[in-house]
Amino acid sequence: MANPVCSTLVLLLTLLSCVHLSHELQPFQSNALWDIQQFLNYYPSVTVSFQNTWDFCNIEPTPSLTVVCYEDNVTQLHIIGNGNGVSPPLPRNFSIDAFFASLADLSNLKVLSLVSLGLWGPLPASVGKLSSLEILNISSNYINGFIPVELSYLRNLQTLILDHNKFTGQVPGWFGSVHALAVLSLKNNSLFGTLPSSVVSLENLRVLVVADNHMFGPVPDLQNLTNLQVLDLENNHFGPYFPALHNKVVTLVLRNNSFQFGVPVELGSYYQLQKLDISLNGFVGPFLPSLFALPSINYIDVSGNKLTGMLLQNMSCNDELAFVNLSSNLLTGDLPACLQPTSRSRAVIYASNCLSDEEKEQHPYNFCHNEALAVRVLPRKHKYKRHNAKEVVASSIIGGIVGIAVLVSLSFLVIQRRNSRVAGKTGSTRFILEKASTVNTFKLLSDARYISETMKLGANLPTYRAFALEELKEATNNFSHSSIIGEGSHGEIYKGKLADGTLVAIRSLKMRKKHSLQAYTPHIEMISKLRHKHLVSALGHCFDCCPYDSSVSIIYLVFEFVPNGTLRGCICEGLPGQRLNWTQRLAAAIGVAKGIQFLHTGILPGVFSNNFKITDVLLDQNLHVKISCYNLPLLAENRGMGGAGLSSLALKANVQGRANHGDKDDVHDIGVILLEVLVGRPIMSQNEVMVVKDIIQVSNKMDDTARRSIVDPTIIKECSAESLKTVMEICLRCLSNEAIDRPSIEDVLWNLEFAAQLQDPWRVDSQPHPSAKFNTVM
Repeated sequence: MANPVCSTLVLLLTLLSCVHLSHELQPFQSNALWDIQQFLNYYPSVTVSFQNTWDFCNIEPTPSLTVVCYEDNVTQLHIIGNGNGVSPPLPRNFSIDAFFASLADLSNLKVLSLVSLGLWGPLPASVGKLSSLEILNISSNYINGFIPVELSYLRNLQTLILDHNKFTGQVPGWFGSVHALAVLSLKNNSLFGTLPSSVVSLENLRVLVVADNHMFGPVPDLQNLTNLQVLDLENNHFGPYFPALHNKVVTLVLRNNSFQFGVPVELGSYYQLQKLDISLNGFVGPFLPSLFALPSINYIDVSGNKLTGMLLQNMSCNDELAFVNLSSNLLTGDLPACLQPTSRSRAVIYASNCLSDEEKEQHPYNFCHNEALAVRVLPRKHKYKRHNAKEVVASSIIGGIVGIAVLVSLSFLVIQRRNSRVAGKTGSTRFILEKASTVNTFKLLSDARYISETMKLGANLPTYRAFALEELKEATNNFSHSSIIGEGSHGEIYKGKLADGTLVAIRSLKMRKKHSLQAYTPHIEMISKLRHKHLVSALGHCFDCCPYDSSVSIIYLVFEFVPNGTLRGCICEGLPGQRLNWTQRLAAAIGVAKGIQFLHTGILPGVFSNNFKITDVLLDQNLHVKISCYNLPLLAENRGMGGAGLSSLALKANVQGRANHGDKDDVHDIGVILLEVLVGRPIMSQNEVMVVKDIIQVSNKMDDTARRSIVDPTIIKECSAESLKTVMEICLRCLSNEAIDRPSIEDVLWNLEFAAQLQDPWRVDSQPHPSAKFNTVM
């Protein structure tokens, strides 16, 4: 008969292993997920993953359901109903209040996506209880009523997407108090009223979308929103003046509104502008041909206005310009040669103007001439206020002068009009929208699966942004040689100081111009997501052209500056009294493990096969470690600059990184780092790794005296026997020859934290050793 004590122990160990696999999720969170599953029984694709399990944290992600846990809490929940469109409303017995009451139990939830689930009814006030929430996407449902003020309680909220619902009322003014907000998308609802002026206080705002509503009135002055990249006001009644914006806007859509008067000449200096759609408005006055040649432009639609001016054949265009619609304006002259239909990659529509192409539907010249005379172009009003009598008189005088100037200009055009006609052959004018790639910033910020826990894990970091070249020149004294702090295979690394006093490290990358700068957008997006307290995080980027080689572009990546040298320098160099003690070394090793864990699991797709070295681990002024070098696909592309052009293969490879043991390669690297932490001297070759590993393996099988005989003399008297043995054991497992035998990064982190707990009774109260200042190497 089996020993009952042994049977009990076996049963207990089995239960404990089950709890460990489920990340020891708190019971009330498990119950909340179970309740949510009951609410959504109408979607088999969602509920099938819930069935027959309480181990929610290990549910295999599907297109319909993803549950992400971090430190034994549910931090991300993505539930997608009908992926092909809006699902029918849930039955009448569904209670959205009860549904969100269950969600409120997930108090550590940071990302919540409830898309196309047929949810109906007013958004409950209980949504304000999700105080950790950073991203909320409840698009494509039937949620109605006013946008609840309780959303303003979510002080960490960065992304709010309420698209394709039935919200009514005005856009609340309290949005201006949610200072972390970077994406605000309210597309396709029944909102009315004006856009509140409080949005101008959202300094982090990058995406503002209120398309397909019933809003009206002037757009607030948005020039101070220097991070704004996407503004979409399509299908409303905004107007009459063109919005005042910063020149870093990437996508600007004003289609089908009530804008009038002239297009500001400043629009020609929007050097990052990729998509411009101001069609179906009442814009008048000169068209800006310089828009064709903007460095990033690929989509222009100005149709359905009353824009005037003469086009010339020798005007230049950006090679990446894929779609142009000039139709239904008052343009004269000849279609520029760069817009002639010479390839299928560019669609050009220009009917209903007065151009010289007789094969297209063009009005006679006199039509545009007479219509232009009837157009009254008024100067733009930047401030809406009542003018006094003197101002009225002055405005009248200016208006008269403008009118005379218009008449003179038109007369000159009549005299100078060409007699020759160029019969332009026109190819297909179909909308090649897929060729005109719009900005990916919206995808980056709105797709919740790709948003890391920025507020918690990348605390105190400024918002990722695009830097102006002038800012970086000023920060580095025009990239002077004295600012260079490192050179590597990727290019120079400069130390700089921004205007606000922030120290930064600027890495320059030279890339062949085989593709447009937009081809690098996915890589920039990946870099912008890698923000964690144990990573040297990127603060932004800047594009430039190489001054001595026109075939090369330069990408500057701006990183936070870490001033206190490398982990190797604080362990292996300097006097013994200046080296890290055992407790500090454990804290450093734990920080490295947490940084690697974030690269593997904190974002999707994870970043694997990073080829970590101890010299890549830097320490800040508080001796907190930060990993400075990881497997960025952009850097991989840069290494092969002379080879094939940029592709998405490097990004796709990371998706399969874990399957190809890329995660276990990183575990091996942390094992090598632990070797130096233990022995306190540089390990410079793989052969030396094997030798030191064998020595530790033999010593670890003996006693505490043998183990202490091989470690750094600086820490012999500081580390407890149990703590030292635990670190040695996990180090040896990390260095296993076969990848399958190595532990997961979660297992490594658990053992290191356990070693720190074992050390607590032995902890020596001492101040951190003042580390020497080492050169920062990125």
